[in-house]
Amino acid sequence: MKKVIATEKAPSAIGPYSQGVRCGDMVFVSGQLPIDPATGAFAGEDIVSQTRQSLTNIRAILESDGLTMANIVKTTVLLKNISDFGAMNEVYATFFEGACPARAAFEVAALPKDSLIEIEAVAYCGE
Repeated sequence: MKKVIATEKAPSAIGPYSQGVRCGDMVFVSGQLPIDPATGAFAGEDIVSQTRQSLTNIRAILESDGLTMANIVKTTVLLKNISDFGAMNEVYATFFEGACPARAAFEVAALPKDSLIEIEAVAYCGE
């Protein structure tokens, strides 16, 4: 059975999708832009600030369903510029303790709202 996950602590969807969806023991978090839910604006113009906000949004969505970043098993990172990979990686590492999730990272031609980054996540909430 599918359950929609939503929280005011992350930005509202800007299209016909859910912030997250739980299906059985899996939670799928939609790609998170670096939008500060309090202001509706990007959290800075640099990759460090934007990476931090995208991951903070993911954490808020997971926490609203009783999960933590430790539940994440896979992420996908979309970057406007792959040369930002190192700086993104430094911030990314601060959000995970112990075994990090599997991950893919890609440079893409463009992202919504001309963002520098978008991150999606898959979490496991079983045993």
